[in-house]
Amino acid sequence: MALFKKDPLQIIVFQSYGTASHLYVRGRALEDESIDLEGKHPIKLLINAYKRFETDEIRHATLLLKLPNGKIFETITDDEGYFLLDEKVEGLDALANEEGWLSFEVAYKDFTNQRIIQLENRFPGEMLIPSLSKGPAAKTVSFGVASDIDDTILHTGLVSTLKWRVIYNTFLKRASKRSPLEGAAEFYHLLHRGKTGKEANPIFYVSHSPWNMYRYLEFFLKRNDFPKGPILLRDFGNFLNRKKNKEKPQKQHEILNILKTYPELKLILIGDSGEHDADIYLEIAEVHPDRILAIYLRSVKHKKKMLRVKSLYKNYKTTPVLLVDSSKQAMEHARENGFISETLS
Repeated sequence: MALFKKDPLQIIVFQSYGTASHLYVRGRALEDESIDLEGKHPIKLLINAYKRFETDEIRHATLLLKLPNGKIFETITDDEGYFLLDEKVEGLDALANEEGWLSFEVAYKDFTNQRIIQLENRFPGEMLIPSLSKGPAAKTVSFGVASDIDDTILHTGLVSTLKWRVIYNTFLKRASKRSPLEGAAEFYHLLHRGKTGKEANPIFYVSHSPWNMYRYLEFFLKRNDFPKGPILLRDFGNFLNRKKNKEKPQKQHEILNILKTYPELKLILIGDSGEHDADIYLEIAEVHPDRILAIYLRSVKHKKKMLRVKSLYKNYKTTPVLLVDSSKQAMEHARENGFISETLS
C-alpha cells in the first residue's frame, strides 16, 4: 500500500579535505525525507527541523567510491549510517581541478532491496587538495583560513538570553532567509584569492553544529556566495554531551588536524567572542606560534563576554589578534598585513 511506501535512498557526501596521496571522504547514507530548504510555513519549518534530527539511516550498507580515473574503493556505513573512507592513494592531485577540488561519485553496491535510489545511484562528492606544491597547473596557496560559522558569518544568537534566538533561527527560519554578517562573503573571497588576487587559499568552515545541519549550512553558504570549502561538523551524540565531555572540543581537533595534514600551511583563524573560539584559538596559537598568521574575533553584544576575551588576550603578543565589529575592520588589517589584495579580481 502507498501508505507504507518507504522513502527513496540517498547518500549525502560531505565536502572533505585530503592530500595528493591521502583520500579522506566522509558522508552518510539516509532515506530521503524530502526536506524543503525553501519551505516558508512555520509548521513546515518545524517538520523540516524534525526531519533533520530524526533521520532514517541506512546501516551497514556497502558503498562504492569511484574516482575520475576509474579506480573504485569500498566502504561500509556504521550503525548511524555514517561512512569514512580513509585510504593512501598516490597521484590524487593530478585528478583535481586548478582550485584543488577532486570530484568523484559514491553509490550503493548490490542493493537488492526493492527501493528507489535517488540520482540513479550516482551521488557526487568532492575533496579539497590544496596545491601546496605550487605545481604549474594549479593556483598558488599562501595560507588557509579556518572559520567558525555561528555568529561569525551567520547571525545565530548564541549569546541571547536562554538561547531563544538560536532556537528560533534554527527551527523557525529557513536557510534562504538567514542573514550573513555584512561583508563576510566579500572578505572570505578576498582571503581565498590572497594578495595577488589569483590564489586558491583553502577555506575550512569549522562549527560545533552536528552533521544533521550539513545540508542546511551548505545551502546557506552557497546561497550567500561564500567561497566553497570543507564544512566540518560533529556527531550529534557529541553535540548533546558537549558539557559532560572533558576532551578537547571537536572544533579544536579539526583545526589541529588541518595543521597536521598540511605541515607547510599557515592559518588565519576567524571566530567570535561569544562562546569558546577565543580560548580554542589562543591554545592553538600557543602550541603553533609559527603557523597562525592572525586571529580575528567578531565582537558580540555581551559586555561580560567581551571583558573576558579582552582579559584573555591582554598579555598575548605572539600572533596578531583583532577584535572586530565589522568585516571592514578585518579587511583593513588583512590588507595592511599583505593577506589580501585591494579588490576582488
